[in-house]
Amino acid sequence: MNILVTGANGQLGNEMQIVSKASSKDKYIFTDVCDGYTHLDITNIDAIRQMVKDNDVKCIINCAAWTNVDKAETAGEIVETLNATAPENLAKVMKEVEGLLVHISTDYVFGGDPYNTPCREDQKGTPTGVYGLTKLHGEQKIQATGVDYIILRTAWLYSEFGHNFVKTMLNLTATHPQLKVVFDQCGTPTYAGDLANTIFDIVENRKYKGNSGIYHFSNEGVTSWYDFTKAIAALAGHNDCDIQPCHSDEFPSPVKRPAYSVLDKTKIKTTFHTAIPYWLDSLKKCMANMNEIKK
Repeated sequence: MNILVTGANGQLGNEMQIVSKASSKDKYIFTDVCDGYTHLDITNIDAIRQMVKDNDVKCIINCAAWTNVDKAETAGEIVETLNATAPENLAKVMKEVEGLLVHISTDYVFGGDPYNTPCREDQKGTPTGVYGLTKLHGEQKIQATGVDYIILRTAWLYSEFGHNFVKTMLNLTATHPQLKVVFDQCGTPTYAGDLANTIFDIVENRKYKGNSGIYHFSNEGVTSWYDFTKAIAALAGHNDCDIQPCHSDEFPSPVKRPAYSVLDKTKIKTTFHTAIPYWLDSLKKCMANMNEIKK
């Protein structure tokens, strides 16, 4: 099967390149709008159709999105275009060729209600900002096309690649004597390598057949941004930085972020027999990989 990956230069796209090289019986085509990749503008449905036709694509893994949560509040129509219209385009084209769309969504579709138990897939979306709202619209538009789809909501994504919280905190804890980090937002960090392996398993082993739907994937466990930062600093040996907890309102933001967006992963574990690592174990693995890259 020929598989098209969009957003190939992002965190997840880079991890998909690694896992697909291991032992896949399928052919992967990696696309992006930046140099070094096959160019594909997913806001242009005719360009998608041509790419799919030319390469006999039967599966698209959509790793592309607008992900800057704060800037989404003022960026205008482009956020809806990238997070909702573009996934709809991909879904329509896959529907036309009876293919599969794997799409990545987010825990930010939740947050408006005061949750204190992990969010389920069938729970009503209550986004608190433009980013979460447009991602929810993307899910809805995909479903409306009637395509075979796997939507994976994930959370707090990080990796060896691109810009992410882990890299930011590694830099800040190394260069600042003191940091304040919010402790009143709880969720689960997710290593993009683990998510890529899960996608690969579902697609490579054709587990998606008859299992269209929304699924949750993050690493196991629960933590706050403060505790996450403490773990990053400890693993890096950045012991001279005094990391202090603070409230979210001490850092004014254009958007209110979810106070609790832990994802219930029962469905993905039951349906696909997915083994999910604990967040701290995956953080250790990622940071070890970062150290290897530096050598």
